[in-house]
Amino acid sequence: MKYLDELKRNWNSFFLSKKNIYFFIAILVLLALVLGLFTRFLQYVELRNGFAFDDPILIQFNPIDLTWIIFIMIYGGLVLALISLVKSPQVLTLALLTYLLMVIFRIAAMYTLPLNPPESMLALKDPFVELFGGGKTLTKDLFFSGHTATSLIFFLTAKNKIIKKIFLFLTVVMGASVLLMHVHYSVDVLIAPLVSFTAFIISKNILKKFEIFS
Repeated sequence: MKYLDELKRNWNSFFLSKKNIYFFIAILVLLALVLGLFTRFLQYVELRNGFAFDDPILIQFNPIDLTWIIFIMIYGGLVLALISLVKSPQVLTLALLTYLLMVIFRIAAMYTLPLNPPESMLALKDPFVELFGGGKTLTKDLFFSGHTATSLIFFLTAKNKIIKKIFLFLTVVMGASVLLMHVHYSVDVLIAPLVSFTAFIISKNILKKFEIFS
């Protein structure tokens, strides 16, 4: 009951401002539009021929199938993030805007750098990602790692110190796991946190400018 009371109080307070309402709705609409575009873009990427290269890190070991571990981490993390973030409308707005920008950056990055997957890749059958890919197992959504980038967004926007540590741990393990499966090149994983952090800083400045986030 205490959680629900706090939830109701915070959202009622947030929606006292029409500006907050309009901004929150605008982010949801933009996110829906961008994810719709992302769906079609991923289908285009799968049909496009890119280039592959010998990754100096991946060639040091054989791939290991960690599909279920990655699946549990990303969706377990998503549930934990929603439970944590929904208590604060301002922080949830920040997280959604950060994710929106990250997806836009990812579209731009993949369009700019067409890659074929590592030859030793073990396909990661992620049902949520496959939904955006038209039901197909995606192999060319490479530069940069969306799983790693999303985990870091959860870390950056978490307020609770314990939850923040959990997401930092998940980000590190997520990055290591997709490399162990040879799902991504090492550069995909190394760049992902930098992009998420950039999207987070830009989002925070935007919300501060509109006086939604202090």
